[in-house]
Amino acid sequence: MTASASTPLHRGEPRAMRRIAVAGVAATTAEWLDFYIYTTAAALVLGPLFFPAQNAAIGTIAAFGTLAVGFLARPIGGIIAGHLGDRWGRRPTLVLAMVVMGAATTLIGVLPTYASAGVLAPVLLVVLRLIQGLAVGAQWAGSVLLLTEHAPVRRRGFYGSLTQLGLCLGAALANGIFLLMSALLSDEDFRSWGWRIPFLGGFIVVLFGMYVQRRIEESPVFLHMRAASGAKSMAVRKPLVEVFRIHRKAVIQAAGAFLVGSAAYYALTTGMVDYASRVVGLPRSTVLALVMGAGFIQVITLPLFGLLSDHIGRKKLFLTGTVAMGIWVFPAFLLADTGNKWLLGLGLVIAYVIHSSMYGPLGAMFVEMFPAEVRFSGASLGYQIASVVAGGFAPTIMAALVLATGQSWPVATYLAVLAVISFFAVRTITDSFQRDLFATGPTVAVEPQDVANK
Repeated sequence: MTASASTPLHRGEPRAMRRIAVAGVAATTAEWLDFYIYTTAAALVLGPLFFPAQNAAIGTIAAFGTLAVGFLARPIGGIIAGHLGDRWGRRPTLVLAMVVMGAATTLIGVLPTYASAGVLAPVLLVVLRLIQGLAVGAQWAGSVLLLTEHAPVRRRGFYGSLTQLGLCLGAALANGIFLLMSALLSDEDFRSWGWRIPFLGGFIVVLFGMYVQRRIEESPVFLHMRAASGAKSMAVRKPLVEVFRIHRKAVIQAAGAFLVGSAAYYALTTGMVDYASRVVGLPRSTVLALVMGAGFIQVITLPLFGLLSDHIGRKKLFLTGTVAMGIWVFPAFLLADTGNKWLLGLGLVIAYVIHSSMYGPLGAMFVEMFPAEVRFSGASLGYQIASVVAGGFAPTIMAALVLATGQSWPVATYLAVLAVISFFAVRTITDSFQRDLFATGPTVAVEPQDVANK
């Protein structure tokens, strides 16, 4: 089924797209800021506060283990959101995810530590991290579908990249906030109470949720399906069952494609903050500044690569990125091992540019892999499975490999192996560049020009 040329979609109208893009980026940035505040805190303070151990590396590994808990919850959040998003709408699902994330993050900011509550402290921390994982697992597909399903077909890659932009801004801002806290407070004050301040700002995400509810219209694709079905919810009552029954291969391909992108990102952010400060010996504030500065490079490169994918296709660009990342991880870690902050910064900048070549077109590529009625479920599952298998465990695996060998090359080898897997996963994907997003069922078609030009 496709939308006819006369369908009043109002899609791609410049003023509306600007409003949707600004609201979408702001909401996604706020959501990921909360998620990455925890990630950065795990690398800096959560180990000794919640998992005290004689060996500092063991405490850090335990803290990184709670990252994995959040990532393990992400597919569950994706499953729940996929059902809600495919049946009841993209916008309300995104708003619900933001409210849950804001509440969980704020509560982490008031948790007692191990010194005052004993084993209850890490238990509560793990539970709240689990809730964060559910929320962020529900968020990604809702945001990327709202942007891409509103966008004109010839700018789908560009607008899809803006969702990823919010993620990178959130990560960079999280590092920036902790860098500011470290600069303003002594180490004693920072470890005593200063680390709580970023978490207490979690309520801001709830406010952004209210903003999204008021300022972003529901996806025209979903509205079209609802009008065609004549019901408030969609005819597909169990979209998760449908996506595994008919589109199981596409879910596996999507997950495989994102393995190296997910793992490399968390190794270069959370993992590198720990490695360069604790093992190499660079000042913590210096490493945070370098990671934050390199992360802001993606503010430019992500939209550029998204736009490039609108011209040359998603698949070709993605394949190039996997090859480049598989090669660059080795010199990137060699540069970090020099202990020279400028060389570390150079390695991070190049790595982030390469990462953008995959992450920029990813949203549009995943959206185009699935038909309208199961798109939320399919795209969300592919993304979140990769995040669990690769991203959630990357800092833990990195810290464990360094602890076992005392060297960084095993980490680079691990990432290179994931790059090979991602390369072959992308090679098997049927190219659905500029697919008609209104189409239901397995048919892949280029969107009609009269609709695309709106």
